[in-house]
Amino acid sequence: MNCYRREKNNIGEEKYSLDMNDEKIVEMEIKILIPFKKPPFKVREDESMEQLMDSIEKHGIITPLIVMPTREGKYQIISGHRRKYCAEKLGYTTVPVIIRYMKEEDSIIYMVDSNLYRDKILFSEKAFAYYMKNEAMKRKAGKKRIRDGQLNAIKGTKANKTIQFIGMEAGESPRQVLRYIRLTYLIPQLLEMLDEGKISFNPAVELSFLSFSEQEWVLNGMDYAQAAPSLSQAMRIKALSQEKLLTQQKINEILSEIKKSDMNRVSFKNSQMYRYFPRHYSALQMKEEIIKLLEKDYKRKEQLRKKEENTNV
Repeated sequence: MNCYRREKNNIGEEKYSLDMNDEKIVEMEIKILIPFKKPPFKVREDESMEQLMDSIEKHGIITPLIVMPTREGKYQIISGHRRKYCAEKLGYTTVPVIIRYMKEEDSIIYMVDSNLYRDKILFSEKAFAYYMKNEAMKRKAGKKRIRDGQLNAIKGTKANKTIQFIGMEAGESPRQVLRYIRLTYLIPQLLEMLDEGKISFNPAVELSFLSFSEQEWVLNGMDYAQAAPSLSQAMRIKALSQEKLLTQQKINEILSEIKKSDMNRVSFKNSQMYRYFPRHYSALQMKEEIIKLLEKDYKRKEQLRKKEENTNV
């Protein structure tokens, strides 16, 4: 979405023209602010958000939001989604903003760059941020609007240039940037498991080469084996997929293998546990319930032990 100014020409016809220079700071009503279209960064109620909330409550919003006007009369947030969230929670009706007129590609690049260096960023956030920035930069390159001429100084194809440029700015190798972008091919369930630490980064990259239906098989296999794939297992699964030999059964067999790091692991099949739990319980729910029962039993035994010690004194 480009940013346009509404004006009339010499014969009184109304038109929209792009204004690159008009920029000002104003107090703007929150109700006319809308989020960036499909932002890669999530607004999470975590420790960082609590700190921001405390800061705004004590000192107000020090850094204005960056917004750009839309044809519908609203203002799209480019930078400041978390500040807006805190302001709403604290009962603000207006927030300070800088109105900036930008082309779509420039707004995407600015949005990514202004959020990419947070203290805590999820794998999925960085993956889609790199993807969106890469696509925006490729479109800019195709229109011969290369920022500061730096992109032209990098050897390679247009796609390679943008990847190298993103890596150079982020302090990462082009290969690592591409690996993050590969994660955007994961189905939502696997991507969520990666963010939650249930799957490691390297195996997740390998699984991203599977078809969506094959990734569903991996989810089923993980539930069946009660295990996440290691890098070597994910690579074997990927190889079978490329050879058109991958099946649900083979995934189950691979994920059921005992890893060296899990030699001392205690595991149960779901069929064994459903004797004691409702059928609708997931593996995670059963695990949590078992731990609660064990902790309760441990505390009971500790109380008995202390009682016996006091009796013998």
